[in-house]
Amino acid sequence: MSSNSSQPRVQVQPCRYKTGKTLGQGSYSVVKECVHIDTGRYYAAKVINKSLMAGREHMVRNEIAVLKRVSMGHQNVLTLVDYFETVNNLYLVTDLALGGELFDRICRKGSYYESDAVELIRSTLSAVAYLHENGIVHRDLKPENLLFRTPDENSDLLIADFGLSRIVDEEKFHALTTTCGTPGYMAPEIFKKTGHGKPVDIWAIGVITYFLLCGYTPFDRDSHVDEMQAILRADYKFEPATYWADVSREARDFINKCLTIAPEKRMTAVEALAHPFLSSETKHSHDLLPNVRKNFNAKRTLHAAIDTIRAINKLKEGGVMNGALSIAPEDQREPTAEDENANNDGLWRRPTGGRMRVE
Repeated sequence: MSSNSSQPRVQVQPCRYKTGKTLGQGSYSVVKECVHIDTGRYYAAKVINKSLMAGREHMVRNEIAVLKRVSMGHQNVLTLVDYFETVNNLYLVTDLALGGELFDRICRKGSYYESDAVELIRSTLSAVAYLHENGIVHRDLKPENLLFRTPDENSDLLIADFGLSRIVDEEKFHALTTTCGTPGYMAPEIFKKTGHGKPVDIWAIGVITYFLLCGYTPFDRDSHVDEMQAILRADYKFEPATYWADVSREARDFINKCLTIAPEKRMTAVEALAHPFLSSETKHSHDLLPNVRKNFNAKRTLHAAIDTIRAINKLKEGGVMNGALSIAPEDQREPTAEDENANNDGLWRRPTGGRMRVE
């Protein structure tokens, strides 16, 4: 038998998808709309550049493993339809969520009540409970990663972006210790590096709930350092009182039980689903949309202005200012933290949404 016969043969198949318009872009990947040539069905294809991912392939392999474990198991979890690779790229084909991001859709509504927030949180928590039951911790829950499947009013809400998710083996448990996630939604134990697991998702649910009811996050501060200190102390208030006057006591209690510093004292996903905030039919009927939209737009404008000032100051410090501004994408990003086993290549990048992760 020749030595070549024992070598595994690479299976080559003709491409079954045709890519279309770009839906989003990161530092090493681009998400494109694609259509299956045989069926005519549309999907989203995450196209990952292998050369830009060199040394971090495990991150994509992990994302695939997570999606394979949970795909098709819950209506509120993004489905991995297919995955394959070419010489230059890796492709992850998933559901095409055309309904937009959670908060953008809320801001386009004509009215928005606490009962609407309850439905959104209940759907998200139901999916989180499913993930936890299947040994998955998401680690990057935030409104930007909650997408609607279709523009329809009764569309499913999907948890997306499993790039930071991890499979947790309960029998051989090892606590995750890497600092990762989106700063404003990260639990205290992530910053402390004392080990973290499923409870970090419940903390994020608390932040999202607070955000959905008022339009700003509980730990929003002028700098990441101040924000981190506030998170470590769980330093938040239901203020100004005018924005919370029409929010139920059950909602505040739910948030308090999610934003508990000690992870072992935090509610589990199953316990959270049974909380009166999500199970009670009695809700305040006051329209929250005017305040929520105003606060959200004000914060978005403020943060955009701060980012612009930081970019200008950075250019000034580097002696680049010459009367004309040309800001490269990488110059607009702030330092990030390393992901598990990822090598620091000295290039700091900030992905869309501002989560902490080297890409």
